Amino acid sequence: MTQHLHQIRGTVFCENKGICGVVVSDGKNCVQTDKQGNYSLNIDNESRFVFISTPSGYLTEIKENTIPLFYKPIDRSADKNYNFHLKKNPHDDLNHVFFAQADVQAIRPENLETYHTFLNDYQEELASYRNTDIFGIDCGDITGDNAQLFPPYIEAIKSLNIPVYRAIGNHDMDYNGRSFETSQHSFESFFGPTCYSFNKGKVHYIILNNNFYIGREFYYIGYIDEKTFQWLEKDLSFLEEGTPLVIVMHIPTRLTEKQQPFQFDYNTLADQTVNAEAFHQLIKDHPTHIISGHMHYNLNICYNDKLMEHNTAAICGTWWCSDICLDGTPRGYGIYQVNGNQLIWKYKCIGKPDNYQARVYLPGASKEFPQAIIANVWNWDKLWKVEWMEDGKLMGEMTQYTAYDPLAEKMCQEAVQTYSWIAPVKTNHLFKAIPQNPQAQISVKITDRFGHEYIQSAQDFSSFFLQYQK
Repeated sequence: MTQHLHQIRGTVFCENKGICGVVVSDGKNCVQTDKQGNYSLNIDNESRFVFISTPSGYLTEIKENTIPLFYKPIDRSADKNYNFHLKKNPHDDLNHVFFAQADVQAIRPENLETYHTFLNDYQEELASYRNTDIFGIDCGDITGDNAQLFPPYIEAIKSLNIPVYRAIGNHDMDYNGRSFETSQHSFESFFGPTCYSFNKGKVHYIILNNNFYIGREFYYIGYIDEKTFQWLEKDLSFLEEGTPLVIVMHIPTRLTEKQQPFQFDYNTLADQTVNAEAFHQLIKDHPTHIISGHMHYNLNICYNDKLMEHNTAAICGTWWCSDICLDGTPRGYGIYQVNGNQLIWKYKCIGKPDNYQARVYLPGASKEFPQAIIANVWNWDKLWKVEWMEDGKLMGEMTQYTAYDPLAEKMCQEAVQTYSWIAPVKTNHLFKAIPQNPQAQISVKITDRFGHEYIQSAQDFSSFFLQYQK
């Protein structure tokens, strides 16, 4: 089929002065602005937006307090310029901070009323970073298959008053079309393109759509299509060698460090990106952090020295049935502090202090290890150390193992009454130890990969159940 090309042009400027070298795209082709900030771009009849990769040191205009206007819908009925007005960032974005949330997944309006109260937690946390460039990342599934809830979500999150860059989730798609290409229209009408990039300091941020709707009922797979690959190749071509990347997508690329044998079943196809190896290969020359959601649990995977993925637990917990997720992680969000090209991160539990980094059960909580103390350390990776203490004395490192979190098992039994398909998932961030003195005061000392230490006292199972029961 013949593609009819149409040329659009415009200027990117700040304070009436053109900005040179800004990357402009229609989601397929990419060009850079010239010395005067001008560009011209050939688009075809499939292009819906023209957008910029916002350069470091600048901010776009925003609407509704959180939606960055880095894009403009293409109007083929008029011959006009597509100009972008930027403003200088009042902060030095070489050092910046962002939060990352996943799976608000509002099913009904009252969910957003509760979510609105969670934003007080965000506000308190972000207040500690005054005089810093701050923005948000949303890993998708803003709603639970209900585009009518986009407006109340936008109204709820207004109070943050910072840019929030959003990825589309599978539950944000339109399922009533005949193809993948029709699945994005509702989301785009509120938030713009589903694949785009921007820059902060030394870091290049990329938002991708890896939810591939197969054109029947509500089924989808995790998949990056060729159009996205080609756009991504062009986007990366403008970067200096070794530029750090932060890539945001809804569905994880993988759920294990090593690629597993392929299985042709729906859960395998829908819970990870089936062509992740090609994607990993494309970004291999850049130190990269991938931030994803979708799974309703927390998991950090270090693929190699350059590539790490942070699968972020759900803000909605167990689909608004419980304050915890399927692996026992309390609902919360990630906080990422960027200093030059270095990232430091932590997981912030809603309604809990910053140092709440584990749940520690006294003996009796685990059916498998009834004599053991159990620690669920939700943001753990292999560079963390988990030790136990008796009456304040260090006794040694705990043993990492994979199983169900005791509280998650109990909460999912309760949640099944609402949704029959809910079930706990096994997690690898559990630790156990047999206390030498069961009568001692038991606590756990956690040291994260950045040297931060946290001490959490052990409690009996019933106290946790009463605390988290909804």
